Amino acid sequence: MLTKANHLLHTHFGYDHFRDGQEAIIQKVMDGKDTLGIMPTGGGKSVCYQIPAMLFRGVTIVISPLISLMKDQVDALDKAGIPSTYINSAISGEEMQQRLAGVYNGEYKLVYVAPERLEAPSFLRLLDGIHISLIAIDEAHCISQWGHDFRPSYLNIKQLISRIKPKPVVLALTATATPHVREDICELLHIDDQNTVITGFGRENLHFQVVKGQDRDRFLIDYIGKNKEQAGIIYAATRKEVDRLHHFLQTKGIAVGKYHAGMSEHERNRMQERFLYDDVTVMIATNAFGMGINKSNVRFVIHFHIPRNMEAYYQEAGRAGRDGEESACILLFSPQDIHIQSFLIEQSDMDEGRKENEYAKLRQMVAYGHTESCLQQYILHYFGEENASECEKCGNCTDDREQVDVTVEAQMVLSCIRRMNERFGKTMIAKVLTGSGDKKIKSFQFDQLSTYGIMKEKTQKEVSEFIDFLTAEGYLRPTDGAYPTLLLTNQAGEVLRGKEHVMQKEKVQITQIIEDNDLFEKLRALRREIAEAEKVPPYIIFSDATLREMSGLLPRNEQELLHIKGIGERKLEAYGAPFLEVIQLYCEENDVEKTSSFVPNIEKRPAVKSDKEVSHHTTYKMLQEGHSVAQIANEREISERTIEGHLIKCFDEGMEIDWNQFIPEQYEDLIAKAVKEADSTRLTPIKELLPDEISFFMIRAYLQKNA
Repeated sequence: MLTKANHLLHTHFGYDHFRDGQEAIIQKVMDGKDTLGIMPTGGGKSVCYQIPAMLFRGVTIVISPLISLMKDQVDALDKAGIPSTYINSAISGEEMQQRLAGVYNGEYKLVYVAPERLEAPSFLRLLDGIHISLIAIDEAHCISQWGHDFRPSYLNIKQLISRIKPKPVVLALTATATPHVREDICELLHIDDQNTVITGFGRENLHFQVVKGQDRDRFLIDYIGKNKEQAGIIYAATRKEVDRLHHFLQTKGIAVGKYHAGMSEHERNRMQERFLYDDVTVMIATNAFGMGINKSNVRFVIHFHIPRNMEAYYQEAGRAGRDGEESACILLFSPQDIHIQSFLIEQSDMDEGRKENEYAKLRQMVAYGHTESCLQQYILHYFGEENASECEKCGNCTDDREQVDVTVEAQMVLSCIRRMNERFGKTMIAKVLTGSGDKKIKSFQFDQLSTYGIMKEKTQKEVSEFIDFLTAEGYLRPTDGAYPTLLLTNQAGEVLRGKEHVMQKEKVQITQIIEDNDLFEKLRALRREIAEAEKVPPYIIFSDATLREMSGLLPRNEQELLHIKGIGERKLEAYGAPFLEVIQLYCEENDVEKTSSFVPNIEKRPAVKSDKEVSHHTTYKMLQEGHSVAQIANEREISERTIEGHLIKCFDEGMEIDWNQFIPEQYEDLIAKAVKEADSTRLTPIKELLPDEISFFMIRAYLQKNA
């Protein structure tokens, strides 16, 4: 059975080997065992039910709370050649009936539904009339009231399972479950502990970092500027802050979107789509947003405020680097933000027991912000991996910044706060220290204090940053409330008495996450062109990881292209030709010679099947029947660039093609002149001499005609 599973993995997903845990989970599911899979975000959980779905006789029902994610998942499966659909409140009643009829008639192998759909009588009646082999429960932690995202609708899953005859196999999957939550899932879904597969929570490609005591707005501008070509998500705790940051980054010329519950559903969907399609590179959102994004090429996730608990943080941070490429997860830690989360807990409708549980989780999240040990190790210990070792790559493990003695400056600030009777926030304190002429200061007679103007050589912003640093290091404690005042801690008393020195590290240096070469950028541009034509997000065509491997290994033919991870036979047929053309052009332009060996130390993949090899013959036959390139592309549901590649391949095999039909009469003389002026048959030098509306294919058609 696993031999068939491996074949499907290669054919539909373009991978030769299963990731850690996938094979074990699939084996248990195929053996008919109800199973719980704990895998990190980006670890390939969906493959664990998608491949069994193709091997099982009946339908697989996938229960997921991520309504906004379902369309992307179905689009990706469609590109992989797997029949699937989704049923949720985002589609019309007529469309829903059509899809339900399709499910009943066996047109789909996977059906994605929201848990609320399990309460609809019409849907339940449909289930009674079809054969259901597998029920896959995504985000399974939602079934536990001790999880970070408990959803009462998930409790309906038990009743669903009990009414289906014969009983389907149950597969529960999650990325964020503490030992307590794992026990809860198994108990509620009657899964034997022995059928729990835990691959570990570690993500080797993620670089965790906590930044304290720095101007957060300035950090964002500098960071995005350094990584301006990369997609990122910024999480904030409140709608108001999301709106402020959105406006702030827009004024700096950054292509940015926003997403929160205060926006209309239409506006939220529009913003999310723009982010998915790379029209905006940065999305700012409230924490609830993280559940709805499946974008594989998010290179950084920045938490502007501390989230409520470690489960939420790790799930949101895990939106970075789902394609396995190096990515950054940064927490901009400020102790004052703790009060925002405390307020949200207190104002919730949770009972006292759950509130106390949430407060305990918040304290552990705060401890993460303060820890000086390995950040990834701290996270893994939280999720029960007691033997986790240091990662040697997070911000703490690699922190080699020099420390500066700032005891005198600290004493100035702490002394000023004491003289102001610990009744004010950092803004007023900074004004007194810098000698502001604010009327309020004079009304309180703070201009008479010995500490008034004692730090006048610094700006108010610099002093405020320093106060943030002292707060983050535990010398100051903010009070509760919307306008917190700053209190001195016992540690501050030691500093004022000269018994403790205050050391401050240099500011965090911002680095580039990943550096891309010219060919990668050309491949990315082609990917976007195809995605726009097919109206799908670019990462569904190929992931960044696939493009990056292409740009490094330079495959020159279809067989070599099949060596690239993420390219199976389905995508080879649909997109192989235009990507090979871009690679060939790049090699010609840069005089790159083909190496004698390709992809060393990678197991040889099977040859392209014969039925795939004649795909270009089908294109040729349709051309001979009088169809245009656009018509062939539309009917075969592949890009025009691929069709053009098919025709060139047919010509190379000796088939006759009338190239005149591809060279508009008004352009032929222009192309001839450019070829003569370039004194070359290389396409790029010729193209640079021509108007944009003359395509590479027109030039190639001219060259083939006059060869």
